[in-house]
Amino acid sequence: MTGAELDQLCINTIRTLSIDAVQAAKSGHPGTPMALAPLVYTIWNRVMRFDPQDPIWPNRDRFVLSNGHASMLLWSALHLTKTQAVNAEYERLGQPSVTL
Repeated sequence: MTGAELDQLCINTIRTLSIDAVQAAKSGHPGTPMALAPLVYTIWNRVMRFDPQDPIWPNRDRFVLSNGHASMLLWSALHLTKTQAVNAEYERLGQPSVTL
């Protein structure tokens, strides 16, 4: 698999995760995450300084997403980077495990 093919696979995975999550929630808008998946992949993969093993690292870059319709992009990126839970209190079903 070439680098370009791997990049496209990652982008398509972000799209698929976003679509599946919106469908499972029976709420949301999949269009924006589908359109912005290449941008988010590039930012997280090539620009951001972020350590999934230490998500509250003080020198990390922050990903600010002001478009709520695209929030599945953030959750997909966190899932794909295997980000560790920050607060075990939020490990209950239906609660986010990463406090942002």
